[in-house]
Amino acid sequence: MQAREPTRIEAMHALDDAELVRIALRGDECAFRVIMQRHNRRLYRCARAIVRDDSEAEDVVQEAYVSAFSKLASFRGDSSLATWLTRIALNEALGRVRSRRPTIELAALDSAGDCKAQIIPIPLLTANSDPEQSLAQREIRCLIERAIDDLPEPFRIVFVMREIEDMSVAETADFLGLRAATVKTRLHRARRLLRKALDEHFAATLTEAFPFAGMRCARMSEAVLKRLALASPAAG
Repeated sequence: MQAREPTRIEAMHALDDAELVRIALRGDECAFRVIMQRHNRRLYRCARAIVRDDSEAEDVVQEAYVSAFSKLASFRGDSSLATWLTRIALNEALGRVRSRRPTIELAALDSAGDCKAQIIPIPLLTANSDPEQSLAQREIRCLIERAIDDLPEPFRIVFVMREIEDMSVAETADFLGLRAATVKTRLHRARRLLRKALDEHFAATLTEAFPFAGMRCARMSEAVLKRLALASPAAG
């Protein structure tokens, strides 16, 4: 059986970013599409970490692409395409947030011994095909996102870049214009907040572990009563 020829978009996915940029500069729609598919998740996550809203994060990414593609000819490759696009998305997101509220005093947050963010702690997710567990995991994911949203902005952005997008310390520092030591400090404090909240959450819910009520309780009670009735002298 003859092997199937790859489609054009599949062939595009095999190209590196530099080649995709060269093709996109000729106005090739397929190249633009592959660039977006390749970088959508990172740009969305970084934007979402700043604006804390799904729809607005999508708007940010859209604006970032429009801005980037309109000046694609100015991309010289001094940094990677991912870095260039991410920086544009970050600037768009930060610009929106700063336009509607005063700038956060970052120095005060960095020097604070403890942060009072209210965080909803949750366990880690694992892949599971069981429908009930899948539903539970979706709920847990929502809790994770809410917990991350509740982190103070400087900690939240660093946490998403380092823990969710797995960027290096140097890359994160470059994006945010921070020292590497500051990135490490903010990540440490973000982790500490989440860990503290996790401890509090489990302390409050341990009494609800291993529930035994409803039909299970009734079934057990009926079984015991039946056995007692059968074993009693009256039963003979």
